[in-house]
Formats: sequence, C-alpha cells, structure tokens
Amino acid sequence: MMNRAMIISVIGGEDASAGAERLAEDVGRELAKRGWTVLCGGGAGVMEAVCRGARAEGGHTIGILPGHNAQESPPNDYVEFVIYSGLGYARNSMIALSGQAVIAIDGAYGTLTEIAYALIHEVPIVGLHTWDFSYPGHDAERLIRAENAVDAVEKAIAAASKRSRH
Repeated sequence: MMNRAMIISVIGGEDASAGAERLAEDVGRELAKRGWTVLCGGGAGVMEAVCRGARAEGGHTIGILPGHNAQESPPNDYVEFVIYSGLGYARNSMIALSGQAVIAIDGAYGTLTEIAYALIHEVPIVGLHTWDFSYPGHDAERLIRAENAVDAVEKAIAAASKRSRH
C-alpha cells in the first residue's frame, strides 16, 4: 500500500491583518519542516501567507478555489496544486474535510463555516487567534486553542495522529 500525503488544512481570512499573515506564514513553514502538506482555499490573506511559508521551506501546497478557472478564481502565487471546484463557498466543506486536521487563523464568515464543517464531521481543529464560542450546548473545548504557530502545528499534528489511529 502506498503512503498518502499527510495534509493539514489551514483556514483563514482573505482580508487578514499583517499579524495574522505572519502567523500563517510561520504555520506554513512549521508544517513544511515537519513534512506535512498544506491545503487551503488558495486565495489571498491567510491562504497566501501559509502557502508562502510552506513553499519557502520546500513544502507542498494545495488550493481549492471557488471558481471554474483562473479567470474567475486566480490562485495565489504559492499554490502548487490548484483545484477549481466551481462551488463557491460550498467548497469550504472540501477544505475542512480534506485535511487530517484543521488550523484556523483569524478569519471571517467563510472561516466560520469551515470551522463548523470541521466540528460537525469531527475533524480535529486548532484555533489560533480565531473565532470563539460560548453558548449553551456547545463544547467549546473541541476547538483546541493555540498560543503561537509552533503550538498550533504541534497540536494539529498530535490531533491528526490520534485521529488516524482510530
């Protein structure tokens, strides 16, 4: 049996702050150093930064874009493997479900949907300066909190490894 690529999905906002982009780039670098492939939405902001970091360390990147082609959805310059879904925001489920774990950095409502897909489908998710939940009936601990890029990567890899053993 052939080994499959180890993939972590990284989600976050297109209109990210400089601080969120720095975190994302550091996450990309850390994932690549540890041999993990980055999967994201393939656009700007957090997505571009995580891909830039991964590629700087010789890592691999996959972008699942919302449109049908490059004219509709231009990928960022650091996406190595481009997938045009033609699904708009519905592609968010593909992003959340395709990694062995998810790291959420910053983000707006698109990121919130990806977090929800991960939680619904029990994909381990690590949050780094992202959405916070506190309402009755929700287990807020399912969104594992991280303090920095290294912490986020270590927690995501540990959760992915634990998931793959079950």
